[in-house]
Amino acid sequence: MEGNMTIKSTFQYWLVKHPTILNFKWIPGETPCSTPLFLAVTVVSYLAVILLLSYVPLPLIKPRRLKPVTVVHNLILLVSSLIMSVGSLVTIFSYAPYPFWIICLPPKTPPTGPLFFWAYVFYLSKIYEFVDTLLIIVSGSFHRLTFLHVYHHTMVLIMCYLWLHTSQSLFPAVIAANATVHVVMYTYYLLSSLGARPKWKRRVTEFQIFQFMSSFVGLVWMLIYHFNRESGCCGIRGWWFNVFFYVSLLVLFMDFHSKSYGSSKKDF
Repeated sequence: MEGNMTIKSTFQYWLVKHPTILNFKWIPGETPCSTPLFLAVTVVSYLAVILLLSYVPLPLIKPRRLKPVTVVHNLILLVSSLIMSVGSLVTIFSYAPYPFWIICLPPKTPPTGPLFFWAYVFYLSKIYEFVDTLLIIVSGSFHRLTFLHVYHHTMVLIMCYLWLHTSQSLFPAVIAANATVHVVMYTYYLLSSLGARPKWKRRVTEFQIFQFMSSFVGLVWMLIYHFNRESGCCGIRGWWFNVFFYVSLLVLFMDFHSKSYGSSKKDF
């Protein structure tokens, strides 16, 4: 019993109560990477580099040289996704004053504390994920660089910024769900980069689709809370962006699933 309490206390300290996490504040213009200008420049630069390299490609890197880089990249994303998943879940269960608090944050909730720290880490991780695109390009697999890939990377970054900028309700649950999906996804990518080639790639896509469908339930739930509480919920402006993004992403993923797997009944 004492051992379990020690483990619990250790997790809470390093994931919730550490001074850096507990005292985190998102202050546009002071917090690194927090200005609208930074967001705009990052997104435009990402798109411009892709466009440029579609006409002036980088020298291709031989698979045997690229493999270690890909393995390390996937391992970094797997470990970071696991940390964000556990960190956000531990924070939700130890920081939220009541179970449904994260569904509808009180109006004018300041973007401070552990929940927003993990939102900030999640936001920064989406910038690092741009490396995915670079690895696709230098591997000579430009045909894999789909509209879905570029659209997803771009819009997720904007969405994460809006979570912090508007103190949007529901974001802690989305972080926990998305980071968990990414643990599964980057486990698949890591094994593939090591040459294992798992046979459950289809399940990864279906897991992502399930996540997006579940997100709609959360968004509707938040809206119900917003109109049934006298004070409403914080971040309702960001809610509209989320609805548009999730609808468009769900359509694109369903189209990808249909084209990739068709009507095949084969599961593995």
